[in-house]
Amino acid sequence: MKVILQEDVKNLGLVGDVVNVADGYGRNFLIPRGLAMLADERNVKRLDHQKRVTSARRARIENVSKALAAQLAEVAVSIKRAAGEEDKLFGSVTTKDISEALAAEGFEVDRKSIILDDAIRSLGVHHAQIKLPMGIDTSVKVYVIRE
Repeated sequence: MKVILQEDVKNLGLVGDVVNVADGYGRNFLIPRGLAMLADERNVKRLDHQKRVTSARRARIENVSKALAAQLAEVAVSIKRAAGEEDKLFGSVTTKDISEALAAEGFEVDRKSIILDDAIRSLGVHHAQIKLPMGIDTSVKVYVIRE
């Protein structure tokens, strides 16, 4: 019996795979639990359509992410903080601060997608990594200046 997997099934395949299984396994386990559907002509056509729609959506998201990454690579944000002796900050600059500074520049970036190697606790120029959808990464310069 040929079935189309609706979810990842261990030792069998991933979502969207068309696999050959024993009749009883497909009819009594996979199909009733919603893990698979029968691979008839109609369902295979529906799967092909879903794959085309998904690939078009991914291509669109990837293009938007690449454009945003190119714009963010040229952006530098300045954050003012009070600092003590030896240019050490009272507190630190967080991903939330960087996200708010980017929003002021017109870029909506979720703070969870901003990665800092270490907490920013001194004045100067620092780099923040930004992870965008589709595995696209970019970097933003963060200038921390005295208030």
